[in-house]
Amino acid sequence: MRLVSWNVNGLRACARKGFVDAVKSLNPDILMLQETRLQPGQEPKELEQLTGYTWHWHNAEKKGYSGVAVASRVPLDGVEAGFGYPKYAVEGRTQVVSIGKLRVYGGYFPNGGKGPERLAYKLDYYSDLLERLSKDIAAGHSVLVTGDLNTSHTEIDLARPKANRKKSGFMDIERQWMDRYMDAGLVDAFRLFHPEPERYSWWSNRGGARERNVGWRLDYWLASQDLKPRIQASEIHDQVLGSDHCPVSIDLAWP
Repeated sequence: MRLVSWNVNGLRACARKGFVDAVKSLNPDILMLQETRLQPGQEPKELEQLTGYTWHWHNAEKKGYSGVAVASRVPLDGVEAGFGYPKYAVEGRTQVVSIGKLRVYGGYFPNGGKGPERLAYKLDYYSDLLERLSKDIAAGHSVLVTGDLNTSHTEIDLARPKANRKKSGFMDIERQWMDRYMDAGLVDAFRLFHPEPERYSWWSNRGGARERNVGWRLDYWLASQDLKPRIQASEIHDQVLGSDHCPVSIDLAWP
């Protein structure tokens, strides 16, 4: 089973920039999107070209903001919008997909760079989501966490770590929460296969950052320990354009 996650930075805009062709090339069984920026009825007509997929939407209340989506061509046992917290649900932050004993958390983690209140909101999200998925692991579920986590975990995960130590996305307090996810029994799927530097999933639209590969790795697939033997591959598809983020994938032997 191939699962792909992509922050599309506005699905309507991305649909005009090759989204459908990119998805067909990636060929996911399950596609999880972040920052769709849609309201009901605004789904791009281009999606009709992706036959065989069933779509599930979780939009923000605010127009043109946030939002996540799941498209699947495999049977799902359920898709939960949010994970029990209204303060995140109103921003369309999270979906939880159930397939048998597998739980896939797709999240658009908050950006903490817009003042102390938003940083606190981001850290609360990390804490509350970890509490929820830890309960799933304790109950015997296999867990995947994916999406735009909005933090680069280690110095190898961004081009200029020294210059960004005090910037949201690489602050110590944010990285410590990433450590806690690993301490809770999650593994970074990409790093199982790719220890090399200079692999990023987001680039600023300014200063030719993408062309110069001055980027950040903000998009992840994290997996519970029991899934580790089932992970066959995990990739950053940095050749795919259409957004300031690129897709990330995991190939999983399932069931």
